[in-house]
Amino acid sequence: MGHITSKDAYKNLEERINWFTQGAPPSDSLYKILQVLYTEPEAKWVALLPVRPFTAKKAAKIWNVSEGKAETFLEQLCEKALLVDSYYKGERQFVMPPPMAGFIEFALMRTRGDIDQKYLSELYFQYMNVEEDFVKDLFFATETRLGRVYVQEPVLTNDNMIHILDYERASHIIEEASHIGLGTCYCRHKMLHANHPCEIDAPLDVCLTFGNVARSLAEHGQHARLIDKKEAMDVLERSYAANLVQMGENVREDPAFICNCCGCCCEALQAARKFSPMQPVATTNYIPKISDECVGCGKCENVCPVLAISMGNSIESKMAQVDNEVCLGCGVCVRNCPKNAIELVRREIQVITPVNSTHRFVLQAIEKGTLQNLIFDNQAFANHRAMAAVLGVILKLPLLKQVMASKQFKSIYLDKLLSNKSAVEP
Repeated sequence: MGHITSKDAYKNLEERINWFTQGAPPSDSLYKILQVLYTEPEAKWVALLPVRPFTAKKAAKIWNVSEGKAETFLEQLCEKALLVDSYYKGERQFVMPPPMAGFIEFALMRTRGDIDQKYLSELYFQYMNVEEDFVKDLFFATETRLGRVYVQEPVLTNDNMIHILDYERASHIIEEASHIGLGTCYCRHKMLHANHPCEIDAPLDVCLTFGNVARSLAEHGQHARLIDKKEAMDVLERSYAANLVQMGENVREDPAFICNCCGCCCEALQAARKFSPMQPVATTNYIPKISDECVGCGKCENVCPVLAISMGNSIESKMAQVDNEVCLGCGVCVRNCPKNAIELVRREIQVITPVNSTHRFVLQAIEKGTLQNLIFDNQAFANHRAMAAVLGVILKLPLLKQVMASKQFKSIYLDKLLSNKSAVEP
């Protein structure tokens, strides 16, 4: 690979990370974080890997080493949760997870002695809670959000339960998952080490991952523990009882995670407070409605994770008031009302959720102007399967998004496909 200095190795890795639609703005804090997570050789080699899934054979060719040596090195990276593996038609593949939800969280999802977790947590706190570039880029750089909120199903009335869709239910995600992993809440673990412990003393063991991500994290390095559906439902119940907000990947099909979040530790909920009324995550399709039974006790105000509820201070009314622009529609307030004076009703404008991860990636790439990074990878043209997946999503987008995609991609092939599609539509 030629002579690469330590500084070059981590700089190249940072550039590689920023090939993701979701990146990590450079700073001294990020450089130090990467030094904790990656050895210098790991930084050098990972910086050369593709964005899309790849095999050990592909990595060996890139690194100019034997396939056996590449497999051993990739296995070590999986053990550190810097890569996750999967199987496609019986062939093992690897992929580098994005910063969030990804390798940043994975490093604190269990107690481990191979890295200084206190020092890392302090770096995380500086990078995400003091510096603002990463959080702004993560939550506000695109119209399509990374995460979305799940409504707390137990607080819905029978009428609303009729209208809730399967993908809006955390319980449905659990029932459909092929694998379920349970790990330590990264946010509260980080804040504990950074001397900012959770203000509501929420449980730590409530971080849920699903599908291949759960399997890989459990099999390599035990960053998560595989659990059954019954235990996963118990995690939800414990989280409801602790007034935590359920937030997962912003997709309808096969989300990779559901976090159970508190307003004092979670970066997303902190961003909602700090940059209000901008929403860092997609809300639920529900909003609280306050009835005349409200006695102004203030319990709903105290538990709202994003400070969306305030108490009326006029002589005429002491009733709770909800800021609909800020409200997540999580249902925590409903659970805590002693007079049953709050109910969730459907929002007038329904929230649109991307179908799957590919759909979300394409939408975010178009909005951020980085679509070419999904099509081209290390200047090499994508394979047909990856290309077909991306183009398949683009062809189903509204016309304006298609035009934006076409301008970014600047491909005669894509323009021809879009032209043909328009020609056959009535």
